[in-house]
Amino acid sequence: MIAMLDFATLAIFTLFALTVASGLTWIVLYVTLAFMQPATTRKPASRAELGHGTTQLARAFATNR
Repeated sequence: MIAMLDFATLAIFTLFALTVASGLTWIVLYVTLAFMQPATTRKPASRAELGHGTTQLARAFATNR
């Protein structure tokens, strides 16, 4: 009878630990995503000089042909 009680106690505490671990995992995941939010919402600045440089490069190669 005592062995059954010990087993039941072990099973209950294992389920409790699993619940707590799952809850902490979700909290850590939520905090991690909250910290990553500002980095993912920034839009890259448009670089006009890249387009201008590409045009100049195309002209330079077009005159050689």
